Parts: sequence; C-alpha cells; structure tokens
Amino acid sequence: MSAPLPLSVQLAWLIPLYGFSGMVLSMPWACGWIKRNGPRPAAYLNVLVTLLAVVHGFVVAREVLLRGPAHLAIPWFSAADLQLSIGLDLSLTNLAALELVTLMSLLAQVFALGYLDKEWSLARFYALVGFFEGALSGVVLSSNLFLSYFLLEMLTLSTYLLVGFWYAQPLVVTAARDAFLTKRVGDVLLLMGVVALSAWAGSMEFTDLYSWAAEARSSGSLTPLAGTLLGLGLIAGPMGKCAQFPMHLWLDEAMEGPNPASILRNSAVVTAGALVLLKLMPLLQLSPVATDVLLAVGTISAIGGALVALAQVDLKRAFSYGTTSYLGLVFITIALQLPGIALLLLFAHGLAKALLFMSVGSVIAATNCQDLTELGGIGTRMPATGSAYLVASAGLVGLLPLGCFWCFGLGVQSMLAASPLFAAVLLLTNLLTALNLSRVYRSVFLGRPMPKTRRTPEVNWLMALPMVSLTVLVLLTPLLIARLDPVPGIASFSWPVAAAVAVSGLVGVAIGAVLPLDQFRSRASGQPLRSIQDLLAFDFYTERVYRNTVVALVALLARLTDWLDRRLVNGLVNGLGRLSLQSAEGLKLGVSGQLQSYVLTVVVAIVLLFSALSWLTRGVA
Repeated sequence: MSAPLPLSVQLAWLIPLYGFSGMVLSMPWACGWIKRNGPRPAAYLNVLVTLLAVVHGFVVAREVLLRGPAHLAIPWFSAADLQLSIGLDLSLTNLAALELVTLMSLLAQVFALGYLDKEWSLARFYALVGFFEGALSGVVLSSNLFLSYFLLEMLTLSTYLLVGFWYAQPLVVTAARDAFLTKRVGDVLLLMGVVALSAWAGSMEFTDLYSWAAEARSSGSLTPLAGTLLGLGLIAGPMGKCAQFPMHLWLDEAMEGPNPASILRNSAVVTAGALVLLKLMPLLQLSPVATDVLLAVGTISAIGGALVALAQVDLKRAFSYGTTSYLGLVFITIALQLPGIALLLLFAHGLAKALLFMSVGSVIAATNCQDLTELGGIGTRMPATGSAYLVASAGLVGLLPLGCFWCFGLGVQSMLAASPLFAAVLLLTNLLTALNLSRVYRSVFLGRPMPKTRRTPEVNWLMALPMVSLTVLVLLTPLLIARLDPVPGIASFSWPVAAAVAVSGLVGVAIGAVLPLDQFRSRASGQPLRSIQDLLAFDFYTERVYRNTVVALVALLARLTDWLDRRLVNGLVNGLGRLSLQSAEGLKLGVSGQLQSYVLTVVVAIVLLFSALSWLTRGVA
C-alpha cells in the first residue's frame, strides 16, 4: 500500500488558482469600486499571491524530488466512452517549468511596480497578469489534452488583453487584434485535432493517448492521410503560441504592449507552448509528414528570425525575432526526438531572455525611447542595466560557461548523429544571435551620448532589484541545468563540438564589434545592399504577401458572401414577402361577409386536397 501524498502535494491544484485569485482581488481597484487609496494595493496583493505560488511550487518540487512523480485527477465529465478529467501531472519537468513561470511572473510584477509607476490603470494590468499567470501555470501542469487546450484558449485571451492594454492608441488596437486572430488560426486547427482524438482514443489523458498512438502505429489502424491531418492539426496550436513561421508576426506586433508583459511573453508563454508540443511528441510519430513540416518550420524560423532581427532598429523588435529564432531550434529538437535538449534550451533561453527584456525595459523607462538610432553612450550612466544586458547576452549564446553553451553543445553532438544539416543550423543561429546582441550593445551602451541619453539615470530600485536578482540566477543557470536530465558537462560532448559552439559565438561577437554601425542604422546607397536591408527589415515582406494572398482571398470571399446574402437570400425573402402582400391584396377583394361562401370555399379546398392525395397514392401504387 503506497504512502499518502503530503498535504502540499495534494493541494497542488491550488497553484494555478493563485494567479486567478490575484485577478479577483484586483477587481475592486480595476473596476473603480475603490478609489480612495489608488491602485497600488492591487499590485501588492498580486505580488503576494504570486509569491505564495512560487513557495508552494518549490515545496511540491522538493517532495517530488524525494518521493517521485505524482498525479492528481478530478473527474469532470463522462459520456459513453469519453472520459474527461481535470488532471495535473506533478513531474519534475513540469514543476521546473511551473517554477520558471511563477518566478518570472513574480519578478515581472515587481519590475512593473517601477516601470508602470505613474500608470493610472495599474490595477487592471495586475488583474490581467494574474489571469495570465493562472493560465500559464495550468498549461504546464496539465496532464490531459482537453485541459491544455482550454487553458491555451485562456492564454490567447489574456495575450490579447495585455497587448491591447493601452487601447487608446490605434496601433495598439491593431496589434492586439492581429495577435488574437493569428493565434486563433492555430487554436482552431488544434481543436480539430482534439476533437478527432476524443473520437478515436476515447480519452484525453496524455498517457492514454500515448498508448493509443503506440497501438495505432503497430496495428496500422490509422490511415496515412488521417495521421498526417492529425499531426498537422496538433502542431498548429504550438506554432501559433511559439510565434513560428508562418504564424510569427503576432509576437513582433505584441511589442506594443507594456514591457513587463513582454518579459513574460518572450520567456514563459513560448515555453508553455513548446511544452504542449513536447507532450504531444509521441503522437507526432504517427505522421512522417508532420515531422518533416516541424523540421521545415523550425529551420525557417531559426535562421529567418535571426536574420530579420539584424535589420531592426526598434529595441524590442530586435529581440522578439530572436525569440522566434530560438523556439525554432526547440522545434527542431522535438522533431528529432531530443526532448531532453529541448527542455534544457527552453529553460536556459527563458531565463536569459527575461533578463534581456528587463534590461531593455530599463533603457526604455530611463530614456523614453526605443529607437536604436537615437540611443548611445549610456553604459557608464546605467551600470546595472549594462551588466544585466551583458549577462543575458552571454547566457543566450554559446559562450562558456553559461547555460546555452551546454544546450548547444549537447544539441550539436546529438544532431551530428541524426542530421549534420541541423547542427549547422544551430551553429549559424548562434552566430547570428551573437552578432545581433553585439550590434545592439554597441548602439545603446557604447559610443557618444545622444541628446536623449546625456542625462540618463539608472532605474529605480523596484526595477533594479528583480533585474539584479535575475542576473545572479542566469549566472547560476549551469548549476540549475545540472539538476535536470540529461546532466550537461564537458564530458557530454566532444572537444571539437565545444570548440565549434564557442567559435560560432565568438565569430558573431567579433563581426558585430567591427562592422560600422551606420551599416545597420542607415539605408545603403547601393541598390543591391539596400534591397537586402529592406528584405530583412520588412520580414521578407511576409506581411505584404499575407495581405495580397490570404487577406485578399478572405476579403473576396466576404464580398461574395455579402453579395449572395443581399441578392439571393434577401431577394428571395423579400420576393416571398411581396408575393404574400400582393396575394393578400387580391384576397381581400373576395371577402363578402356571407357564411355560405366561406363554407363553400373550405369544402372545395378539402375536396381538392383529397383528390390530390388519392392521385398521388394511386401513382405510387
């Protein structure tokens, strides 16, 4: 008989509710019911419940580390052979992802106290962050596909609300709408896969789906076409959440939202979307086509995102494309059945990218500017911010000894055995990322001060405290990674691989250090180079291609259906209406007021009806 679970583990279902409770506690201030003492109490309450989530998650992770994984299930719906439950999988991997989500939320909320110090709708922001955190926590702990999909929908809604936080600005409204609609495309395709699996497998639990997939693969009960459509539907949802090609434009436009939300979006949200794909990995083996599509999407996103980032002059957009690039590498590792490396890359990238966006937010808050052409020379005036940027940059590229060095080394070692092409993709992405980070550092922190940066002060302590804390955490990332499986180390991959990873990062840094900044900032005079700059700056004209193809097709269909509705449907209804009115006008002239006329009319109608019925019956016989 197994020992009962500790109370902290039994109550692990409360962890996602901490975020939702923060949203509820913020409502009196967000809705204006309490106006006497301003919105800051809502922020303090959210920080408190998020701290409780971090502590509770840490206690549960410690128990799981000592006792082994646990599973909590609450039956919710049963019909015929379909069983749905609210299940939480308390494995070490899920709890590590949970701690990443809750800790990033805590640090981002403290950061927001300084960043949004004068924001009149501060309580609304914290209510949305609480909703955001609750959905994220539920996604990473969910043990079944139905609950994951439901929470992903909540995540889409919260992203829309956070991106549109400053809704008085037309560009923000457009960005929120585009982000919502783009992610809805992936969500609808994922819903098709969920419905198909509910009919075929009869259960939404991931463990049951794995058993069904193994049986279907061995027996051949699933046709290749059905397996391909199922696989494509299942990867569409994570593609949208992780901003992968061709559904990547929303993350760039989402930079119109507040920077504290960008911290979570570029670290925790994409991690949650990739974790869902990671849980679906055994099901993707049903379709080689889906695996090939995943490899193609990951490769295009990794290299394309890194190239497009080089041509951006907006500080936040220069790094949002880097998120797309790194998640492309995660998609490649998942397609190659390398889940351990995908997890390591997710955690190392999440911590470093959150720190990078904190330093970016500090620059924006201090200068009120995010245009690289108007920044420069603030390295000596903002030492904490500059140090945070350097540590985050070193943590993102393959430079010894920080986190991504071990992830890239293990990835290259494994990919060389599977496909050397993807090892080259990883090294090239590392080089381009280092190049981009170097050129942004030179533009912002080095050089002569610009008019907007001559008197730039260091940020206040509410922003500096989480930034410095996360800096220390990024420096300790190798020790944190060592607690996960597989354990990284210099012995885990060969010296040539380690040298290749380190050299690719150093080459990127060197190129970024010697190239003139004017080649990044201003348009070239020569037409070939100018065309390349425009091609990268406008994301390979993806938006224009969408406008001339998908958007134009949808608009054409909308005009066609509008014409059909106006001309055919409305025309038919209006014609019947006019016919009824004309018939009524004609019939009213035959009203005589004599009862015998009405009786005769009814009798004649009955006789005609029975005559028609008898004729039809005789014809059938």
